[in-house]
Amino acid sequence: MLTRPGIVGRVLLRVLRRTVFWGALATAIAIIAGSFCSLWVRASAFGHVYDESSVPPAPVAIVLGAEVYPDSEPSPFLAARLDIAKRLLDEGKVKAILVSGDHSRWDYDEPGSMQVYLVARGVPAGEVVLDYAGFDTYDSCARARRIFGVRKAIVVTQSYHIDRAVTLCRGQGIDASGVGDDSVRIYTEPWAHSYVREQGAIVKAAYDSLSHRDPVFLGRHEPGIDDALRDS
Repeated sequence: MLTRPGIVGRVLLRVLRRTVFWGALATAIAIIAGSFCSLWVRASAFGHVYDESSVPPAPVAIVLGAEVYPDSEPSPFLAARLDIAKRLLDEGKVKAILVSGDHSRWDYDEPGSMQVYLVARGVPAGEVVLDYAGFDTYDSCARARRIFGVRKAIVVTQSYHIDRAVTLCRGQGIDASGVGDDSVRIYTEPWAHSYVREQGAIVKAAYDSLSHRDPVFLGRHEPGIDDALRDS
């Protein structure tokens, strides 16, 4: 006859086995889903990602937001993106720059900091257009097309992110090419962290694309890009 401790032990062992089984199954599903989504992103971006010197011209460069420090200075990752966009403008490959990022709090303003950085380096203010509701890559791409009317663009971000960014923008109807920055690989720890995070973000990108969700904020058409292109 089983003692009570014996019964409890068998129940706990059964629960443990089931937990391990379902945990392993969930892990396997997540790995398969992640691999599938990664292949989808790479295939969709294939042939549309270039280095800075060979990227074909487009009316607009879309610079995707990244961390801004408390003193409003762009992080090295964001500064590298902005430097590429400025060079594209200087070389005549784009005529306007759409800076898209997070301004959900009054004390945190990615687009405003991006504009200040560019203007301080000689970019005319009228050629920099701000999107304050680019809370993630999908929102930035969707709003670029639906709010700002962008139809063709060069997307600028880091190389680990560029395939996803190009895929999402093209999925929103933008004829998007991409330029990825590698200069900040010297920051090995944040680069590695961002690369790992990107694997989960790719799965979210697939969900966003399949669901065709609206961005967090929509609204009326904003003429900033139209004005910048007309005046350039």
